[in-house]
Amino acid sequence: MTAVDPAELYVGERRRLLGVAYRLLGSMSDAEDVLQDVFERWIGADRSTVDNPAAYLTTMTTRASLDRLRSARAQREVYTGPWLPEPVRTDDDGPAAMAELDESLTIGYLHLMEQLTPYERAAHLLHDVYDFSFREVASMLDKDEAHCRQLASRGRSKLRALRPEPGHGTTSDDELAVCRRLVDAVLSADIDEVKLLLTADVVHISDGGPDHRAARLPVVGPDRVARLFVNLAARMVEQAPGELDFGFERINERAALVVSHDGRPFQVFSIETDGDRVSRIYGIVNPDKLSAVT
Repeated sequence: MTAVDPAELYVGERRRLLGVAYRLLGSMSDAEDVLQDVFERWIGADRSTVDNPAAYLTTMTTRASLDRLRSARAQREVYTGPWLPEPVRTDDDGPAAMAELDESLTIGYLHLMEQLTPYERAAHLLHDVYDFSFREVASMLDKDEAHCRQLASRGRSKLRALRPEPGHGTTSDDELAVCRRLVDAVLSADIDEVKLLLTADVVHISDGGPDHRAARLPVVGPDRVARLFVNLAARMVEQAPGELDFGFERINERAALVVSHDGRPFQVFSIETDGDRVSRIYGIVNPDKLSAVT
């Protein structure tokens, strides 16, 4: 029997492992670093006792991600303004064309995952999203099975309490159409039309990081959100020398506006809708988080 090349086996699992690491960390750059470390340790490991390489690699990826997440959470506690995950393209060519693409990849979902403890996040992700049994999850997290059930249950309950009800029957084309109408209204400075395209409980959350101007608190309500975006667009067009481009893409499985300056993206707005109107807008302005979109 021919031995399987360990590097080839790793490459076959890499997309799925990248999906695990990114969902745990909310950072594509950190996920890539984790996978590089996992690859080096996998190549140097004693694989003679490994019966299930896929599960073994998932365990390595999960534990390395948890180590990095615990350190990252301390930094995020003193982060300037809201912290949002790094956006990634989810078309066929983007870095997030890496594994199962579902709601767990959206900016909104990953933002809510920040409210979970690292182990709640891992247990929920491994069991509810990746469909590992609690026995497998317990082995991966080095905890007993009953505790892992409790962790996943607590994580699930927290998410359910925090999540708005998703729109029913919403398709990607529906979202994109609403996104286009909203941007047209904003660029036309038609505040009344913008308000009509927003739900009564619309929320805008913006991540500018420490060096870029952005709302430090969520902006709530159609009137405030409409005026914010009309003013923001006018200031952007007035102050930005060179060519501005407003493009529509699939970012983290949602319709999104990507604003580019001289061909380089510098703002991403991920849009969630109830089918007809926009209910959530997540704006990522921090340039350190746009490498996977650039």
